[in-house]
Amino acid sequence: MSSRLNPYIAFPGTAREAMEFYKTVFGGTLKLNTFGEFGAPEPDLADKVMHAQLETDADYTIMASDTAPGMELTAGSTITISLSGDDAEALRGYWEKLAEGGLVTMPLEKQMWGDEFGQLVDRFGIAWMVNITQAA
Repeated sequence: MSSRLNPYIAFPGTAREAMEFYKTVFGGTLKLNTFGEFGAPEPDLADKVMHAQLETDADYTIMASDTAPGMELTAGSTITISLSGDDAEALRGYWEKLAEGGLVTMPLEKQMWGDEFGQLVDRFGIAWMVNITQAA
């Protein structure tokens, strides 16, 4: 592998819960490190996630952290994660799990370009797009 692009999501103190949820959606191995593990002296910061990395069963990598004090965060407004491919069963399964407790902004359905496509915001405020490529 010469390079790869991964989403890195900032959360307002909910990184652990969000990443554990994404693990239930995508499967895989989740590694979490807290600020306390790296010596943060603030007691209220010690259990917050400094870095989380989910290596999924589908070979996706999702990274995240809680926002450290003094850093600004506008939840959900700066990232949309796109899932696409031709494995309709897997992609529909991700869609259903991500939609639980979230808001579907565009239903997953056939579009004018021939694919199934939908958009949603999950329960953590993260925007997702799913595109299921249709066989030609």
